[in-house]
Amino acid sequence: MCRRDMVSERSGSSMKEEEILHMFPSSLRGLFQMAAQGADQLQEIRLRAGKPVILIRKQQECFLTGGGRFTKEAGGARYLDAKELEQVVQHICHYSVYAYTDEIRQGYLTLPGGHRVGVAGQVVLEDERKIRTIKNIRYLNIRVAHEVKGAAKPVISQVYEQGRFCNTLILSPPGCGKTTLLRDLVREISNGNEWGRGMFVSVVDERSELAGGYLGVAQNDLGIRTDVLDGCPKAMGMMLVIRSMAPGVVAVDELGSPEDADAVEKVLRCGCQILATVHAEDMAELRQKSFMRKLLTEGAFKRFIVMGKENGSCVVRKIYKQAGALC
Repeated sequence: MCRRDMVSERSGSSMKEEEILHMFPSSLRGLFQMAAQGADQLQEIRLRAGKPVILIRKQQECFLTGGGRFTKEAGGARYLDAKELEQVVQHICHYSVYAYTDEIRQGYLTLPGGHRVGVAGQVVLEDERKIRTIKNIRYLNIRVAHEVKGAAKPVISQVYEQGRFCNTLILSPPGCGKTTLLRDLVREISNGNEWGRGMFVSVVDERSELAGGYLGVAQNDLGIRTDVLDGCPKAMGMMLVIRSMAPGVVAVDELGSPEDADAVEKVLRCGCQILATVHAEDMAELRQKSFMRKLLTEGAFKRFIVMGKENGSCVVRKIYKQAGALC
């Protein structure tokens, strides 16, 4: 690694450490100092009122002691009380929780750097089907964003044919890196690469995970030709960007309903390409999803990337062509 790359890596790590520490009020930053210093290995910080602080590091669970050190023993862990948790929520919301009502009712907050805070507590309903807000928040799941540039390199050559991007579906169980791969594929397709020219890409980022949008600005690099529709339901958003942004490719994370599948069909009828993900262990499980059957029958996707885990690492297991042949 050259000196410039080393400096850049240290700078990025230092920035992430600072972002994590600034999620907490000053009274609690000492507790999370060591965790923040190992930011590159940190996936989640789980806080529950009256329960021990739990970290997910390198895919493994551990607890924090009162001195901020890691321990495998719950008995030696630091507990956060309801008052301290409320301080964290207030700090994240810049001491104006009301101003974040729209985000809170969606169940999460997005922070600088693309980090996300999942929230749970007492739901207040506006009517039987609509959440007005969540109050008395007593559970937080801080998910640390990790942008992995280069994640798409092993597959990028397989998603093009004669310079044209092929409609691609990424299959993966939870936690196997599908969003990371999707994000980097968007960047490659947008910027252009040795397999195809750069294309206009519209990302419908329903849960603010792909772009990591903060105040409307993407915190992750999605390429120079990418537009982002943040916080919008996928089915509605796909139709909106087709009308407004004239993309060549529409990208969405986690297809999961008949409405999503119908929107994909409409995208294709408009002459756009599609890049998407879905929760599925393999092709057999994908075929069992009733909302996907029509798209599969009609051959909507030309490539299927199947992801999984080996020895604790996220890997691409197989890549299939439309007819079921392995790439």
